[in-house]
This record gives sequence, C-alpha cells and structure tokens, in this order.
Amino acid sequence: AFCSNSLIAGTTVSSPACGGEGNRQLYLRHQRSIEKEADIPMNAIAAQSLGKSYDGKTAALSDLTLRVPQGGVCGFLGPNGAGKTTTVKLLTGLLRPTSGECSVMGLSPQSEPERVHALCGVMTETAHLYGSMTGQQNLEFFGQTAGLVRAQAKERAELLLRELELWEARDQRAGQYSTGMMQRLSLARALMHEPQVLFLDEPTSGLDPESAQAVNEMISALAKKSGVTVFLCTHQLRYAQDLCTTYGILYRGRMVLQGDFAALCEGAGCRIKAGIRTEPEQTLHGFVKNGEYWEAEIASEAEMPAILRDLVAQDIPVYEARLIRPTLEDVYFSCLQGQEVAE
Repeated sequence: AFCSNSLIAGTTVSSPACGGEGNRQLYLRHQRSIEKEADIPMNAIAAQSLGKSYDGKTAALSDLTLRVPQGGVCGFLGPNGAGKTTTVKLLTGLLRPTSGECSVMGLSPQSEPERVHALCGVMTETAHLYGSMTGQQNLEFFGQTAGLVRAQAKERAELLLRELELWEARDQRAGQYSTGMMQRLSLARALMHEPQVLFLDEPTSGLDPESAQAVNEMISALAKKSGVTVFLCTHQLRYAQDLCTTYGILYRGRMVLQGDFAALCEGAGCRIKAGIRTEPEQTLHGFVKNGEYWEAEIASEAEMPAILRDLVAQDIPVYEARLIRPTLEDVYFSCLQGQEVAE
C-alpha cells in the first residue's frame, strides 16, 4: 500500500497505509471535502500502485495507477491475459488487491463493497441470467435485488427492453435468446438501477453491426447526457476510438500507455503523415512509397500546403494528396510491438 503524503490545496494529510482503517476513511473524507471546496471534479475511478497475484509468485497485475474522470468513457485495452478482467474485479470488490489501493466514486471496494455495488453496473461475459425466466422477468428480478420497488423495476425494465430492441422478445425465456440478444439483456441488467459507474466487458461481442452501433450510441449518450462513467474493456478498437475519451493499454499486467488519444499517439510515436499520389515512375525524395502513395511524417497538418507548393514548383504532378492520421489500431499495435521488442 502506498504511504506518501498528499498535498492538495495547501493541506497535507497522510495517505491510508500510514495509519490503518480509521485513517483510510478519514483520508477519503478529507479528499472528497477538499475536492468539493476547490470545485475539482472527483475521479470516478482511481487506482494507486494496484497489484494482484493469485499464487504469490506471478503478478497478474503490477503497480497500476489510473485516474478516470466522472462522465468519461475509458477504453481499457490489451491482449488476452493482460490483466483487464483482474482490474475490473479489483475495482468492483470481487477480488482483494495484493498491494496498492483503488476507489470508485471515492469509496473503497474492499472496505465498502455494498456501497460500491449500489453505484456500479457490471456487464461481463460471465454475467449470469436465468434461462428459465423471461427477459422481462430477469430484469425485474435483478432490479428489485438492486433496491427498486416492483413498479419501478417494471417501468425501468420496459424502458430498457425497448431501447435495446428486445421488446418483442420480452416474454420469451432468456434461455432461448440468441447470443446477441443475451448480450443486450446483460447490458440492460447492468443498467437497471441507473448506475453512476458502468463496467463493461466486450459489450458488443456477438452483435451484428446494426445492434453494435445501437449499443455504442447508448453508451455514448449515457456518458454525455447522464454523466455516467464507463470503463470499457474491449478488443473492438474502431468502436473504442469513436466512443472513448481516455484510454489505458495493458501488457502483461502493466499499464504501458494511458491518456487521451493525442497522448497515446505521442507515447507510441504515431504521427500524422502526408500522402501524395503522383505518376507511377515519379520518385519523391524524403518520402517512403506505400502502395500507390508516397508518405512522409509531418508535425502537423499545417505543413501540407507548403509540401504541395514545393511539389508544384518542381513540376511534379500531384494526382491526389491526403492527410493520413493515426488510428487507435495503429497506436495499439505500435505500442505492443514496442513492448515485445523491449523484452
């Protein structure tokens, strides 16, 4: 556990590890009061030097430090076995950390799991639904277990069934649902009690493109309009780039890159490129041929007009010019390749 002093707004307070459980609660209350007084938004999700080993020898997660602001969508990326599911289980109180601290809306999942669960919705690939109950019965049941009265649970279930295009199948037993329908029902279950923080593990897995788009639009709306914080574990990098405001990339239990998209591009060395298509026999000095295009890295798009003027001045025909911006896929694979080379 960490044991440094935190200096915020001119006030120093010992961190939780310096004085036991009593000090931990005092510390969290102190942090919340300072943030409120200074009008600083609280991080919805925070981790400091978080680690987990299942056997006491091999680290499934090592020294994870993470901050996710309220109302954001954090894309948590990494290959299978990188530690994403372990992180979610730690943040939701299903596992106890071997080292470090974490909090959700300022609450400790380890010491206050019931309060954390009341604020969170969780959708994982192993989320259990009752196959012998209808889709609507499942939602009403889980809504009532989350504290909704029967009428509230019924109203909320009907709303979500309509929004996730399951209304026509509401009276069908969940065991007869297709994979995509079950995925949407699991998402509806996670949203029943209107959580402030939503943990999603591959929410569009098994969905057709149209259904996946509908789910992504709902996730985006939850963050932008309702202020819900979304922690999204996914391999769907194209969807993640459209949805997420911040990212974290895990590799073998360690966070290797995090921040907004611009920070990821900088960290992975992925930069914007100028792409020029000219005559097949033409050679462009300072450019590298890639298919039909000659490409060169540039600092910003503002360099493009000067490049074109220079080519025209040299009587080089320009058939097509374009800016080639890095994608999240470019950043992700560049980052992982860098880690593999480093090893």
